[in-house]
Amino acid sequence: MAHIPDGVLSAPVLIGGGLLAAGLVTVGVKRLGEAQIPQTAVLAAVFFVASLVHIPVGPTSVHPLLNGLMGLVLGWAAVPAILVALLLQAAFFGFGGLTTLGVNCCNIAVPALAVALLLGPRLRIQQDRRRAFLIGLAAGLLGVGLTALMVCAALALSGPAYVPALGLVLLSYGPLALVEAVVTAAATGLLCQVKPEIFAPAHG
Repeated sequence: MAHIPDGVLSAPVLIGGGLLAAGLVTVGVKRLGEAQIPQTAVLAAVFFVASLVHIPVGPTSVHPLLNGLMGLVLGWAAVPAILVALLLQAAFFGFGGLTTLGVNCCNIAVPALAVALLLGPRLRIQQDRRRAFLIGLAAGLLGVGLTALMVCAALALSGPAYVPALGLVLLSYGPLALVEAVVTAAATGLLCQVKPEIFAPAHG
């Protein structure tokens, strides 16, 4: 559901999301360092493939986001990486939409930035694998949780007809948040043990 399709959101929400996404991408590109380009490309590709997998949850479906991990590893570079992946998904597979590209980007990238801001510095100064695992756990939960809230906000601002379904939308993200928390924690713990310097460009 993070891929909101065309024709669902109101014009003010679409315009606001597009302007916010444009600003965030501009800052993200300016802050993209040369050392970050390889991991940015890799994580953009991973996000592109993973988020194509839709998992049925009741009457709706969810898909992997990995925005918690992207926030920890990439920081601001997560924004252009997410935008490019969403654009290719919309163009080639019809997932999401072109008019909702800005909103969809914000729904996934803003939580990634929140993870980078709140948890990234803690990860950099604490390389203990157990602590890194816990930080990754929190990053996975925070990334998915904030995305769920932002999707609900976009729908609620687009019209009262969506409000009765918002509880179901939030509940559908619960299982995904738990799975992503474990995956992000495992990846973070491993990276802090074998390649801790991968986090430094994002938060240095």
